[in-house]
Amino acid sequence: MEHEVFISFGTNLGNRLLNLRTAISILAGDCCRWIALSKVYETPPWGYLDQPPFLNMAGRARTFLDPQTLLRTLKDVEVWMGRMPTFRWGPRLIDLDILFYDDLVLDTPPLVIPHPRLHERAFVLVPLLDVAPDWLHPTLKRTVAELAAQVDTSGIVLSPEQLE
Repeated sequence: MEHEVFISFGTNLGNRLLNLRTAISILAGDCCRWIALSKVYETPPWGYLDQPPFLNMAGRARTFLDPQTLLRTLKDVEVWMGRMPTFRWGPRLIDLDILFYDDLVLDTPPLVIPHPRLHERAFVLVPLLDVAPDWLHPTLKRTVAELAAQVDTSGIVLSPEQLE
């Protein structure tokens, strides 16, 4: 059975635009049929501030993978691309997260869907607005647009570097 998923992408090390392109391309081959990709946004660091700015985006896709296999695939792509273990909210070559998986609500270590902090993070919500403004958060019962209207989006700008 095919499922609709939303994935966030973040990178602040190396060639950031190439990192995004590479992750999108690998996932297209391994697991995801992209329906829509957001614009690329430059965002200030979150959590730990003494690091370079991020490029963030979101993708809307269809997949036949179950949630746990999708998570393993995302983490395998991160490792394959060269992501190294670091401290929480630290710099990263690539960060891939499942935001929504259909309207599933799941809370089993190590996977929580919807992503537990997406409603607090402008760097996730702003790109998600491009691909799913009317998507309803299954537990908060609010759309992505409604959630985005309640976070501070200052400092988030459209990147001059965009995917073609």
